[in-house]
Amino acid sequence: QIAESCSQTSDCMPGLACSNLCTNATRCLRTQSFNVLGLNNSMPFNKYSWLTTHNSFSIKGSPSLTGTPILTFDNQEDSVTQQLQNGVRGLMLDMYDFMNDIWLCHSFQGQCQNFTAFQPAINTLREIETFMSQNPSEVITIFIEDYVRRSNAVSTLFANAGLRKYWFPVSRMPKDGSDWPSVANMVANNQRLVVFTSISSKESSEGIAYQWRYVVENQYGDGGLQPGQCSKRAESTALDNKGVSLFLENYFPTNPADTQACRDNSRPLSQVISACHNAAGNRWANFLAVDFYKRSTGGGSFQAVDVLNGNILCGCGDVHECQVSVSYPFSHFLFLAFWCAFVVASLLLLCCWRCFVPS
Repeated sequence: QIAESCSQTSDCMPGLACSNLCTNATRCLRTQSFNVLGLNNSMPFNKYSWLTTHNSFSIKGSPSLTGTPILTFDNQEDSVTQQLQNGVRGLMLDMYDFMNDIWLCHSFQGQCQNFTAFQPAINTLREIETFMSQNPSEVITIFIEDYVRRSNAVSTLFANAGLRKYWFPVSRMPKDGSDWPSVANMVANNQRLVVFTSISSKESSEGIAYQWRYVVENQYGDGGLQPGQCSKRAESTALDNKGVSLFLENYFPTNPADTQACRDNSRPLSQVISACHNAAGNRWANFLAVDFYKRSTGGGSFQAVDVLNGNILCGCGDVHECQVSVSYPFSHFLFLAFWCAFVVASLLLLCCWRCFVPS
């Protein structure tokens, strides 16, 4: 069970790993998301919640590709490929013009520096393309914090990475708060990559959706970690704006630290989820963005997304309860069908008996 002592991963239930990331002793902890689409993929895209990594590219221990040591904050510990394999479905990428290319940088003042540059963006996009080609039923969302000023450079980047064939077009995105197409429809049409940019003009010039036209978002950084509070970030419309279909919930500190993530991604996370649900007009978050997504003292961000999906899909406190609610009526249907057949057969026998027995 979660948080029980272990000596190796085989001691833990499936979906758990024996880890000491956040504890002195090794314990069984969640390391993967529940595959909610395996339960039901027929709902609209905005009727699910997706685990999202903040600064997905800003990975601890990344080697410098500029010749200058990287001297900036880390936000994650796994490669983007590992994040996707573990169930992350939302990626936050900061893109900059740098060295005559587009790089992923964790920088400041809109300028990438040698010591804040991680790698050319196309490397990460090719990781995403490989995962999507190998997993044709999965939908990925990318949020671009966009500092690229060259015309058509970002759309060309995605084309060069082989991702345009998965592109979900802006023309299909609802602009009035109505439901998105179903995930099953997105998969059937191979429109499985949803991309948002922070630059509004790129929606008309490059066909990349302007994020805050389609997504409401709470305050990021320390302002988003206050228990019982949930305010919008400056660029977003009101959290309870029902003219926007998607809700991104940020839950990470201003200055990330892996040890702090152990605490933040545990009990306090559930408290902020409830506060944001209330602030958003009783709407549960579609994306939950965290740092060091695997760190917690128990179920962590994975359990939080289970809670979100449980409430969205079936009004339950956990998505695993939705499995029961889906199968329970069907078993009752079989029982009632057999019972009705028995009653009908009994009545027919009774009628036939009266026909042949003299009164």
